[in-house]
Amino acid sequence: MKHLMSGNEATARGVYEAGIKICSAYPGTPSTEILENLPQYKDDVYCEWAPNEKVATEVAYGASIAGSRSFCTMKMVGLNVAADPLFTAGYMGVGGAFIVVTADDPSCHSSQNEQDNRHYARAAKIAMVEPSDAQECKDFVALACEVSELFDTPVLYRTTTRVCHSKGLVEFGQRTEHTHAPYARNVRKFVCTPAHAYANHPLVEERLEKLREYGCTRALENGLNKLEMGDGRVGVITASIAYEYAKEVFPEGTSFLKLGLTFPLPMDLIRDFASKVEKLYVIEELEPFMEDQIKAAGIPCVGKELTGLLYELNTQLLRERVLGEKAYFRKTDVTPASRPPALCPGCPHRGFFYTLSKNKNYVVTGDIGCYTLGCAAPLNCMDSVVCMGAGFSAGMGIAKSFEKEGVTGKVVFGVVGDSTFFHSGMTGAAEIIYNNGRMIPCVLDNRITGMTGHQDNPGTGYTLQGDPTALLSVEKILTALGFAPVLTVDPQDLTAMKETVDRAVAALERGDLFVEEADGAVVGTGIFNRLQADVYAGAPWQYDAPDDQIMVLHTLAVDPQAGKRGLGRAFAAFYEQYAREHGCRYLRIDTNERTEALHASNDHRCWI
Repeated sequence: MKHLMSGNEATARGVYEAGIKICSAYPGTPSTEILENLPQYKDDVYCEWAPNEKVATEVAYGASIAGSRSFCTMKMVGLNVAADPLFTAGYMGVGGAFIVVTADDPSCHSSQNEQDNRHYARAAKIAMVEPSDAQECKDFVALACEVSELFDTPVLYRTTTRVCHSKGLVEFGQRTEHTHAPYARNVRKFVCTPAHAYANHPLVEERLEKLREYGCTRALENGLNKLEMGDGRVGVITASIAYEYAKEVFPEGTSFLKLGLTFPLPMDLIRDFASKVEKLYVIEELEPFMEDQIKAAGIPCVGKELTGLLYELNTQLLRERVLGEKAYFRKTDVTPASRPPALCPGCPHRGFFYTLSKNKNYVVTGDIGCYTLGCAAPLNCMDSVVCMGAGFSAGMGIAKSFEKEGVTGKVVFGVVGDSTFFHSGMTGAAEIIYNNGRMIPCVLDNRITGMTGHQDNPGTGYTLQGDPTALLSVEKILTALGFAPVLTVDPQDLTAMKETVDRAVAALERGDLFVEEADGAVVGTGIFNRLQADVYAGAPWQYDAPDDQIMVLHTLAVDPQAGKRGLGRAFAAFYEQYAREHGCRYLRIDTNERTEALHASNDHRCWI
């Protein structure tokens, strides 16, 4: 019995059938549905959403080191985040099979660039497998595992938007259980010191030569590579979805060398194929990845001079540019309605952006997610979008530039979502605190990973497999990093939203941060203001007083290396004087449980 499935659904089935045990991913279109379709196999396959792609890759690779077959997925820009462990894994090799899916997005349907991640396989010197339809998406997972374990290599499993989302008939097989070898400590293999990496590099090059031979022999037998000989006049070398387009466009009698193992290229097979045809075409999307290597090997071919470097291929383009056949279109009087993307009705992000849009002196640095749509009409409230987490860190750069250039009257708001905050916003938040950033970081928390279709994240309280888990608090994390106070507001309440924005801007403009210097170095910092944290309402204060008469010292920090010089006492004395000068007769100081424990142990060599 055959099943109608998308490429992503079929890939998930392939993971199950290949005996893979551990899967980790961060959601990203067009790859998201692979992991979403794995919980149905959770009795056999553990699957999870990781905070980001780097972590997902490291989790999966750790499972491989332990001997399990493992798998991780991401969209193509996610591989930029995961490149650090991937390149090192290429030198170290695997235990159990280790498969990394990169879902490329020609034509930028849902991505901020059009990068061609085939180059990652070449740069990392690892094998690369590319399916062209749903059936191959399923079948090639098992073959990728074979390649990974046979040649001791991670395998880059490259798909594209059309392969991921187009549907086809898929014939199921049975699950093949992978024999898990007992874990054995192997420092020489899995501790990648410079000395070990130096010794491994020759082995990596030897591996690539063996993979090239495999592509010419065994890969033809198992279907990874496929040879279809015609009359010998025209030959086409192609891969992935480009194969489907080429098969539809090129005439009967055309010979095809369809590659599923696309790095390293089986150059002897290619050379033999080229010798049997009069004219050779290389049909591929985006970069001339195969074409450049084929030409460098001295094999004449035609490719990008016809198909171009931009956007995804289609049958119309191939007919026009390769065959010179003009496509016929019948004109109608119907004009499709223009529907630019917009934030969903009721989205909590709307109230936030609406409020900020009222002040043209606000600079808003955005991020990757639903809130990118804050740049569009009618909100028109976003100045930059770069990558995950840059809402904070790019905002920090703009704020520092304003300081250095003497720009006044501008207030920088850095914006990330809840999933993005856990992905890479926390490091940006640390940057703001550590380097005394004069900007306002904002987390738009809708308690879900919105743009990719409502996946769980560390702030939702549930795992991918539906199990209840710890719900990480954005507010507590920001407080722990040193932000005081952390203001929380329902953006649907526009009055409260404006009051909160005004409150944050006022605090920023006051300049609440004070530093203590000794011998030309900063030895202590603290924030003074009248902002009362929400948790204060439940505290048993000795004196009850109006908020405007209470000065608060937030996040006092004294350098523990300064040692017994009375610096903390001097800072406290300055704090008392400052409070009196500003009409405050009452003092409050923030602390935390860790500090209290240290006080109890009489160890004062700590950050308070």
